Amino acid sequence: MPRQPPPMPLAFSASQKLDLPVQTQIDRLPAYLQEEDRVVKALLDPSQLERLEPGRYRYTVTTIQVFQLQVKPVVSLNVHREGQTLIMRAVDAQLEGLGLVDDFALSLESVLEASGTGLKGVATLGVKVSQPPLLRLIPRKVLESTGESILNGILLTIKGRVGQQLVGDFRDWCSSEQAA
Repeated sequence: MPRQPPPMPLAFSASQKLDLPVQTQIDRLPAYLQEEDRVVKALLDPSQLERLEPGRYRYTVTTIQVFQLQVKPVVSLNVHREGQTLIMRAVDAQLEGLGLVDDFALSLESVLEASGTGLKGVATLGVKVSQPPLLRLIPRKVLESTGESILNGILLTIKGRVGQQLVGDFRDWCSSEQAA
């Protein structure tokens, strides 16, 4: 009896662009982006973020419900600057909640840049994982579209946070810098 080839892993991705106008003190944005730890804590929920060393963080993503499964990605991030640009990349990720999953891979690249009008950026998030046994009866296309929807939701949440939290933190930083 011929052996069945292993099932292809599920793969899905999402991307979001950011174009965030900043009204005042726009010339100070490049200096603000140099404040790596501060900016990362404004981009991501600080209660889910652990700084491991300069430029390295561990981020525990909010638990995600996928049909009957609950999963919690834990992502190691590298953050560095190139000129007026802050770049964040996932370098490792584990998935809590699925039991033993050997082939989970998460990719993330986020770029945030000071421009003449404010902040511009793009974030791309991708996941590859084998189809968990619990979800084998659900068609692959349904799982992939659900996965893409979840990733888009994560990126939209971060984008909303950037629009509120980051701009507010930039204002606070400008005020504290002037007072110093």
